[in-house]
Amino acid sequence: MTQPAGPETSEPTGVARAARRRGIVVAALAVTATGVVLGALWAWIAPPIRAVVAITRAGERVHDYLGAESEHFFNAPCLMLGLLTVLAVVGTVLAWQWRERRGPAMVLALSLGMVAAAAVAAATGVLLVRLRYGAVNFDAVPLSGSPSVAYVTEAPPVFFAQNALQVAVTLLWPAGLAGLVYALMAAADARDDLGGLPVAARPGTALPMEPEAPEAAVS
Repeated sequence: MTQPAGPETSEPTGVARAARRRGIVVAALAVTATGVVLGALWAWIAPPIRAVVAITRAGERVHDYLGAESEHFFNAPCLMLGLLTVLAVVGTVLAWQWRERRGPAMVLALSLGMVAAAAVAAATGVLLVRLRYGAVNFDAVPLSGSPSVAYVTEAPPVFFAQNALQVAVTLLWPAGLAGLVYALMAAADARDDLGGLPVAARPGTALPMEPEAPEAAVS
């Protein structure tokens, strides 16, 4: 009587692990490259900030923002966080579809990729808005005429503030969301292997138990 054949392996274990590592690296690089697109999109839609520079009667140079233009110091960073949120959710859902790569390694790759994507998006956005609007030095704006007034356009900021804590929160924001979304999908999956193993390699399920014969009635 022959023993039933076990699941066949189509490739050596070393090759499979190398392919898995390459897939994880590709996922991280793809997420990072998306940061360039997000940075360019942010630079296109982020509202600039318009200000006025004038000389007072006392000869003092002052500047102020027109109307509600100062609100763009908050709106522009919010737009960047919104774009990073979309990347975190959509990117994680797409990575989850790669069934063979599901697991802790993919979570780590997504987290690192999201942090790198946020940094790349911020750097790209800052570079593009600086090229578009230039750098404004209110003390060097030329004033002429009477009254001495000049209107300038300032580039929108990508961070809420320039301190290290604010920058770190922005960079870690998509990584935290990606981990949360991945954890929710993993918790909702009914299989311990998260569906990553092929059907032939999954451990067999227990055979259904035969129903017990009813006991004979005692007379």
